[in-house]
Amino acid sequence: MSRFADVFNKNPNSNIGKLIGILYGQMDELNTSLERVREWRDIDKAQGSTLDRIGQNVIQPRGAATDEVYRVLLKSKIARNLSKTDINTIIRVLALALDCDYKDIQIQEKFSDLHDPEPASLSLIRMPMKRLNEVGMSPLQFAKIIQKTVAAGVNVAQIELAGTFRLSSIYDGLQQDIFGLSDPDMTVGGTLGEVYVPGNDYELPI
Repeated sequence: MSRFADVFNKNPNSNIGKLIGILYGQMDELNTSLERVREWRDIDKAQGSTLDRIGQNVIQPRGAATDEVYRVLLKSKIARNLSKTDINTIIRVLALALDCDYKDIQIQEKFSDLHDPEPASLSLIRMPMKRLNEVGMSPLQFAKIIQKTVAAGVNVAQIELAGTFRLSSIYDGLQQDIFGLSDPDMTVGGTLGEVYVPGNDYELPI
């Protein structure tokens, strides 16, 4: 409006002001749509059919997965396509899929297990249970991703999903912190772990 000559009424409520307002509103909606298109090229921000199109590019169907679970499937599929199937690569694939630190994942080769050795087998002995809960993926579903990540013929013998809960370090007293019991407002507190066992989950196209 300020660029118009002074012979024009620059009041926003004038006829020309209302006309500019209409044009600006349409241009703002167009800019918002273009910005959303740019952002939705990111798997973490894309939703719905846009994720489906990404899945078509990497040959990863959605099945019955929600957007949150589908993002994990897409990330793991992209990483698996580049995987060399060694332990370090498997850790990178899982960390990328769950968006967690490498140190949150620990893998042990079963052939060196002192109590129950098994050739061509791996044990995933540390995984962030919290991240699986956040995306809504079950241990069985994630176990299938892991099995597809390792080399052909290698078995995933066990998966231990690590929690943070610990026994109290205070004798004869409660401990309420990130490792102990939750406070009344459920803002802090440790989480329980889980060991993978087969269950009745809906199938994912992994």
